[in-house]
Order: sequence, then C-alpha cells, then structure tokens
Amino acid sequence: MSTHVLAVANQKGGVAKTTTVASLGAALAEQGQRVLLVDLDPQACLTFSLGIDPEDLEVSVHHVLTKGLDPAEVIIATEDGVDLLPATIELARAEADLLTRTGREYVIRTAVEDTEGYDWVILDCPPSLGVLTVAALTAATGVLIPLQCETLSHRGVGQLLDTVHDVRRFTNRELEVWGVLPTLYDGRTNHARTVLETISETYDLAVVEPPIPKSIRFAEAPAAGRSILKTARTGKGAQAYRDVATALRAKV
Repeated sequence: MSTHVLAVANQKGGVAKTTTVASLGAALAEQGQRVLLVDLDPQACLTFSLGIDPEDLEVSVHHVLTKGLDPAEVIIATEDGVDLLPATIELARAEADLLTRTGREYVIRTAVEDTEGYDWVILDCPPSLGVLTVAALTAATGVLIPLQCETLSHRGVGQLLDTVHDVRRFTNRELEVWGVLPTLYDGRTNHARTVLETISETYDLAVVEPPIPKSIRFAEAPAAGRSILKTARTGKGAQAYRDVATALRAKV
C-alpha cells in the first residue's frame, strides 16, 4: 500500500493552513481513508484544534524528530477519526537542534516511513521556510498551498516555490506542487476572483477547486476541539473540504 504524503505549506500565517489540514483529514477519514496528521508548528494550533491540550503532553513530534522516539509512542487517536502526531512548544527548539545535524532534511521522511497502515499523511508546516518546512517538503509526495484571496497573501508564493525548486533539486526529486487552494474565499467580490486568476497565470499553478468559502463556522470549530466536518456537518465550508478531498484522491 502506498502512502500519500501531503505537505500543506505557506509561510504566511492566517491563510487557514491548519483549518485545511484538520478539515481535509476529517474529510478523507469520512471517505474511509486512514489518515495521520502531523503538527509541525510550535504553536501547536492543529493539536489544540483537535481537542488535545499541548500542555498535557509528555511526548510530542519534537521527541520523534530530535530524539528518535518511535512515532507509535506519540500518535494519538482523535474524535474526528484521524490520528495525530501532536506538537508542543518544545518544537521551537527543534530548528536549532536540527541545524547542526547531518541529514536534517530527512528527519520527517524517516518518521513517516516508521509509521504503517496510513493512506494519507498530511503535514501541517510551520509558517516559515526554515528547517522543518524543508524537511516536510523532503518527506512529501505533493504540496498544497492554501491561499487567502488577497493581494498581499500571494506575494509569498514565489518564495515558497523557490524553496520547492531547491528541495526538488537536492533532496526530493519526486515532489509535485498539487496547486493552490483558495481559502477564506468571498466569491461576491471581483477582487477575490481576480487574485485567483493572477496567481494561476503568474505562477502557472493549478487551482484546486472548489474554493473554501469564508465562514464564521471555521472560527467556532477549534474552540470545540473538533473539525468543521463535525461541528457544522452540512455547512458550505464542510462540503467544500469534502469536495477538495475527493478531488485530491482523484489526483493520486
């Protein structure tokens, strides 16, 4: 069985990256896929949004990446039907710990290879282009770029694509950019539509459809410790992520 490893990356914060990881994971699980989510952000937003308090954790992904702990000892089953490799603030030290280490680009790939039985592993990259993001891209078969449809938010896409280019050259020739996922999308504005067209043309990237609509429901879900697929099952946002999950499965 081949495992699809998807990095969800954008070094700009506030583009619904973590929401995308949690919601896509839950959507794929609904479709009968076995899913592991990996929180690579020291702020541990993904961990928190799936109902786990990082403060209560003795071990986390930090121990897997820097101490060689078996992922099986750290993985937690969540109520959303996905498994989670959680993060804590300790992960902030991982960048420094890994900087001097030989083969640091491969630590996440090694951790993923040590897990078994998953159809999908989705990596929630930190909002930076540091060691952890490079290691996530080195581990991934595909990268999805969530993007808020505003002028400023797409300025970082070029930098991310430069990093992807370097990773392809040096550590992961197989890495593919699966496209841009429009988030916080307000289809009523011409501006949002124009930004989408510009990105597609400027960077020659596929746009993954449907766009994820702007919705207050997304803000409510993490507070409940569940994904939007559980807190607002029939809402437009939840349905959009189900459709995106279906589209991604068709890709592979």
